[in-house]
Amino acid sequence: MRWSKTFIPTMKENPSDAEIPSHQLMLRAGLIRQLMAGAYTYLPLGWRSVRKAEAIVRDEMDRAGAIELFMPALQPIDLFEKTGRKEAFGKVLINFQVQRGDRLVHLALGPTHEEVVTDLIGRHLNSYRQLPICVYQIQTKFRNEERPRFGVLRTSEFLMKDAYSFGTSLEQLNEVYDRMYHAYCRIFARCGLKYLPVEAESGPIGGDASHEFMVPANNGEDRIVHCPACSYAANLERAETGRKPAVIQTSPTAAALAKVSTPGAASIEQVSRMLKCPPAQLIKTLIYLADGRAMAVLIRGDHEANEAKVRRALNAGTLELADEKMVRQVTNAPVGFAGPVGIKCPILADHDVAGIVDAVTGANEADTHLTGVNAGRDYEVETTYDLRMAQSQDPCPRCQGTLDLVHGIEVGHVFKLGTKYSVALGAEFLDEKEQRHPMIMGCYGIGINRIVASLAETSFDENGLIWPLAIAPYEVLVIPLNVSEPETMAVAERFYAELQQAGVDVLLDDRDARAGFKFKDADLIGIPLRIVIGGKGLKEGHVELRWRWDAAATKIPVDAAIATVKTMLAQRKAQEAEKVPA
Repeated sequence: MRWSKTFIPTMKENPSDAEIPSHQLMLRAGLIRQLMAGAYTYLPLGWRSVRKAEAIVRDEMDRAGAIELFMPALQPIDLFEKTGRKEAFGKVLINFQVQRGDRLVHLALGPTHEEVVTDLIGRHLNSYRQLPICVYQIQTKFRNEERPRFGVLRTSEFLMKDAYSFGTSLEQLNEVYDRMYHAYCRIFARCGLKYLPVEAESGPIGGDASHEFMVPANNGEDRIVHCPACSYAANLERAETGRKPAVIQTSPTAAALAKVSTPGAASIEQVSRMLKCPPAQLIKTLIYLADGRAMAVLIRGDHEANEAKVRRALNAGTLELADEKMVRQVTNAPVGFAGPVGIKCPILADHDVAGIVDAVTGANEADTHLTGVNAGRDYEVETTYDLRMAQSQDPCPRCQGTLDLVHGIEVGHVFKLGTKYSVALGAEFLDEKEQRHPMIMGCYGIGINRIVASLAETSFDENGLIWPLAIAPYEVLVIPLNVSEPETMAVAERFYAELQQAGVDVLLDDRDARAGFKFKDADLIGIPLRIVIGGKGLKEGHVELRWRWDAAATKIPVDAAIATVKTMLAQRKAQEAEKVPA
């Protein structure tokens, strides 16, 4: 492609509304343009990178035995009502009514396709002999993102690969899940991403086991913990800690229990300030309804409760914070003054709570707190649990190491769904005894746009983007220094033609512009290998080759340049391939 014949609107300065490097650089390098909040046009350079990522995803899905199809973005709302996801998605689900003849039809734009694919497979496959099967598509998804930001990382419309497996047993599910997990590792490695597979909660998708694939990035919206010693990784909702149950005993130096007046102080910050004690000395008493039953959960004042851990510790199907009426019922006090001493419901305590000597808690009385609260004397718990959010330097749950807390960008997610959707939508199979069973499902998603944005967020310098060969819009950029010099253009045109014939993605910068201007654009768009032709070098019989990430160029004789470029590209591709799991 010739630069003069394509559309690459580069920008010198960072746009004022672009917050993070990937957003800034994708705009400045002419990869994207915003149509409205949460919706972007991909310009030629950006779309080429997206298509290359898409091709890698498709190649690995086919290699893993998944079968490609294509499902409608428009979906009937009743499918979401049957699975309960209309309520689970809430405002995120884009749904509306359209007039068809004399009736209104209620539709949704697909945020994912669990309902559609389950309905499809359930209608057409009914025997154990036809299973397992795994199907996938690459399709635009729609979600009403209330706060779209960070460029294409958080949008209302995005390109996603979503795959779905159907089987007769957990063994079949696990086998497909493992194949998809391995395929994801290959995909992200081939795309040049540094990624971490992390244990994760399933969220509104449903299911009981899942992994996210995260790209560590300073501006990532997700927080993950990672142990460098053993590679344990989990998102913050799922992350365990290596803390052990506390020994519950009252300190011999414990102070006497005392009641203090704390008018208007209902938060940890207010109480800490009023009583001049650190938040770590306070105990938060949170009242939850676990399957409708009131439970008091004790967390140290400077920590944050992890509701997923609380739910698992209680083996509860549902968990929600109690309303004010229930809080008053079990504490005899308004919200903000609950404490474990004398509370009228069972107590569940985090590991760190029982070790607090002379804690400060709510007194189960309005505008009042207790000091000198000690486990074993003033309230009873049989044991303690891991109930809080993990933090940096917590002990690792898998080894003797400690956890690091980092930010990450989610680029993929795999779930073991079980029978949530097959039961709701009647997707059943007949076994060898002619008995019916719900199909056992898994689902596996990749954000195609996020692959490109994650590379832009993590692979750049002060001059612009730095693409790996696999995802770069073009592999080679040919820069003739002076397009008005016939000798320079003759060599440039020959190189351009020969590289195209060799199957190399090549961009020829045939603009009549200053060399410095071209070099700045070259650095900004980040094409991996640059060939500079002209000036004194060409008169001396050589051209300059430079990788985008190298400081200096290499001089190569004109006649050897194309062969050298081919060799350099082959070697680089081999280096990138070495990083891909077998």
